[in-house]
Amino acid sequence: MSTKFTTLELQDEMIANLEKIGYATMTPVQEETLPLILDGKDVIAQAKTGSGKTAAFGIGLLNKLQVKKFRVQALVLCPTRELADQVAKELRIIAKFAHNIKILTLCGGAAFGPQLGSLRHGAHIVVGTPGRILKHLSKETLNLDNLETLVLDEADRMLDMGFIEEIDKVLEYAPKEKQTLLFSATYNNEISFISNRIQNNPVSVKTVSTEVANKIQEIFYESERHSKTQTLINVFSTFKPENIIVFTNTKIAAKELAESLAKNKIDALAIHGDLEQYERNDVLVQFSNKSCPVLIATDVAARGLDIKELSMVVNFDLPHGRETYTHRIGRTGRAGNEGIAISLYSEDETEEAMEYKNDIRTFFDSETLKKVNGFEMKPTNVTLVIEGGKKDKLRAGDLLGALTGEAGLQGSSIGKIDIYDRQAYVAIERVFINQAQKKLSSGKIKSKKFSVWVL
Repeated sequence: MSTKFTTLELQDEMIANLEKIGYATMTPVQEETLPLILDGKDVIAQAKTGSGKTAAFGIGLLNKLQVKKFRVQALVLCPTRELADQVAKELRIIAKFAHNIKILTLCGGAAFGPQLGSLRHGAHIVVGTPGRILKHLSKETLNLDNLETLVLDEADRMLDMGFIEEIDKVLEYAPKEKQTLLFSATYNNEISFISNRIQNNPVSVKTVSTEVANKIQEIFYESERHSKTQTLINVFSTFKPENIIVFTNTKIAAKELAESLAKNKIDALAIHGDLEQYERNDVLVQFSNKSCPVLIATDVAARGLDIKELSMVVNFDLPHGRETYTHRIGRTGRAGNEGIAISLYSEDETEEAMEYKNDIRTFFDSETLKKVNGFEMKPTNVTLVIEGGKKDKLRAGDLLGALTGEAGLQGSSIGKIDIYDRQAYVAIERVFINQAQKKLSSGKIKSKKFSVWVL
């Protein structure tokens, strides 16, 4: 039986908000770590992606936050911009139990100027990537004198990406006396080493074994190296997944595969470290709002992506190591849904592929896949971009009203709406995209005219 949040020593307002947002019972990582976090102890926790770890440290640090003390009291370091955005988004939802809690995201790839402006207005919690946090600290635009809680989220990935020096330098700006929480999907000597250096008598928690395993069908297909892309297309035509993340081991492979699939009438976009922030936003929005069915990603670029319902994961390149394999396939089959994990390997990779052989995984020749002449994958939706966002006081309701009002669309033809500071993205059913774009371009939203274009 799962434990309820009411068993914890939380503020009444926090309990009420958790019930309101659907947090009824604790996940294993929350159940194990929250009592320790609320007790002020340093914690090192091993928990996989999607385990509820953000809420675990989020509830802990928010519950003790002094709202009237307008200083940075908590810092969450993340390996990627996407994870930082996702963490900040979840913290803001949990923070609704109290008024005026300000959570600020500071990541590289975004303009420095607007971040300076936001910092001048102050913040209670800062979420960001080590490099950009360090830049603000060195320029004295960020002050950690009042820091009470430091969180290292996905610490293993930060170490993989070479952030250890930046983390060390960030710590030089933080008080010695503070609570430090370290969350990692893996637990190895490096994690133990960094924990020993930055934590004070930490309590170790491992919940990976108690977490419910995702329902995933794991299949390996042997393919000739020169026809691997065609094998991938045959995988799509055989299983007909709604949305897929395809993993490659390099940025170049991701770019080349996306281009190759596009030539074969498969709508695909690539996400990798060479993209500018606005380009990453464009790609992620289109994939999450069903305007693109296939996302090609490297492991670093995919860390922190929050895609709740993913039909399939494909290892176009076999991963380097079992832990990476587990992370990749663990993105499908979540929340009780069934998922499919496909791995492709060529003849010269047979020995490597056979290391994965067990009673659960099945191995087939790619010739067993269905070949469909003229097979193509087109998205359900197309994304409309409005050159206005939160800074223009635009809300989802305003866009919905304009589209169902003057533009004449049915609510059922409008999908996910994402609003950023200066831009808004709306998923529109493909057949109505021209109608929506034309009407919004010639009309007004909240009595203002905005540029509108199709992504």
